[in-house]
Amino acid sequence: MTCSCCGHQILRNPLTNHGTAFTDKERSEKGLRGLLPARIETLQEQSDRAIKLLRSFPLPLQRYVFLDTLHNTNETLFYKVVIDHIEEIMPIIYTPTVGEACQNYSKILLQPRGLFVTINDKGHVAELLENVDQDDVEVIVVTDGQRILGLGDQGVNGMGIPVGKLALYTACAGVAPEKTLPVTIDVGTNNPEYLADPGYLGLRHERVVGACYDELVDEFMLAVRKRWPNALVQFEDFGNANAFRLLSRWKDKTLCFNDDIQGTACVAVTGFYSALRVTGGRLADQRILFLGAGEAATGIANLLAEAIMEETGCTIEQARERCYLFDSKGLVIAARNDLSAHKRAFAHEAEPASSFLQAIQQLRPTAIVGVAAQHNAFDSMIIGEMSAINERPIIFALSNPTSKAECTAEMAYQFSGGRALFASGSPFDPVTVGGKTFMPRQGNNAYVFPALGKAASFVKAKTMPSGMFLAASRELAKLVSEEDLEKGSLYPSLNDIRPISEAIAVAVAEYAYKHGIAQSERPADLAQAIKASMYFPQY
Repeated sequence: MTCSCCGHQILRNPLTNHGTAFTDKERSEKGLRGLLPARIETLQEQSDRAIKLLRSFPLPLQRYVFLDTLHNTNETLFYKVVIDHIEEIMPIIYTPTVGEACQNYSKILLQPRGLFVTINDKGHVAELLENVDQDDVEVIVVTDGQRILGLGDQGVNGMGIPVGKLALYTACAGVAPEKTLPVTIDVGTNNPEYLADPGYLGLRHERVVGACYDELVDEFMLAVRKRWPNALVQFEDFGNANAFRLLSRWKDKTLCFNDDIQGTACVAVTGFYSALRVTGGRLADQRILFLGAGEAATGIANLLAEAIMEETGCTIEQARERCYLFDSKGLVIAARNDLSAHKRAFAHEAEPASSFLQAIQQLRPTAIVGVAAQHNAFDSMIIGEMSAINERPIIFALSNPTSKAECTAEMAYQFSGGRALFASGSPFDPVTVGGKTFMPRQGNNAYVFPALGKAASFVKAKTMPSGMFLAASRELAKLVSEEDLEKGSLYPSLNDIRPISEAIAVAVAEYAYKHGIAQSERPADLAQAIKASMYFPQY
């Protein structure tokens, strides 16, 4: 005889709930008779019904809430829907809609997901981790909500980012959902709107900084390492000062990386590899100007420098001379004495420039990269000047969400006469210029971070050195076809993200084994072993 309450418990647990797909036998054995409609559906039928319902909602935020509800109701079905329609759904559960979801998190939250660590929990973080009913966590995405996308300080509302990122770890690279954990560290917020809002769900005081903040993060990292020794920690959307400091503090001590610094860099370097297949030449021949000088800009510039070192055998200092930064005070040059540590490596001997257009005219770059969240900063004059200097100007508008993009795909192609090699941080529709239709694709971190995490977890990597990110960049670039390039696409189709992730995970794992970073034994058939370990939704 089944327990009278077990059927209800099964239906209320998203990891065990199959909804209308429970078979007749299962309904008898699990105490489900009478708790479900008579019709028994297949998982595919459920997925087809769910996608039709999703499409019936007119607004992206409504679609986000529906998918979040499905995620909290039936994880298998949720991932079936996401994987079957990845290109359609990724902009909902990730950028750009996740930004709007974060801004409304305290209003739309129905079922909390993950772990919330507050400054008031200092001294008791290990106890909080014991409350997590997961004995085998492989990937943790943690944020403190200080710099969510290009939206700024979202406080606890930033939890939408770790949740969305981990959904992509599962959908793209097959990390089992029960082995992922989203975490928000709540130390307050400096967002005046949230401080004044009685409905805000986080701590309503200004951010705690300094030693107290550092001690809380250290306590969290040490508690994670004790509870789950092989778990990967991905730092996500921390403010610049904290992001660089925390990465520097932990990257050589434990398995961790910062997606805004290293993941963004990884996918951006792929964009350059692809662009150079069109223009010819080497990375070392490029002069690259960044609008922005924060995490993304210096992360991309540093990885580009390492790629140039690998290409030419030059020193890191010589390689960095190919990259220039432009911040809120103008061109970053050696003569300035107001530079933070992460900018100094790119402070070259050059004349000052107070405007980005002036910097372009002075430096004559082959590429500009927008990572400053300045909407339409790449206007007709900027793109026109780049097009006058270069036959095929490389223009990357990588800020997201869409409202923060430096330019749209249409602007890049129209103002360059269809000559721009364009990539963006948010999705854009195809653009027709001069009778030719271009298919712009996102320089989306989702191409790489799920596969990087999958590989690191599979090999039980000790740390994640920059070589693993370069290995991912090179492998992703190999997957861009000539047909993709002909259409203006510097990345492969996201519809192929599962095989893309498999290939990248294998390349990164190979690097880890070759360089002594792995702690697991290498299987005879690495590709098959990684593929076999990937989660796929099925009942």
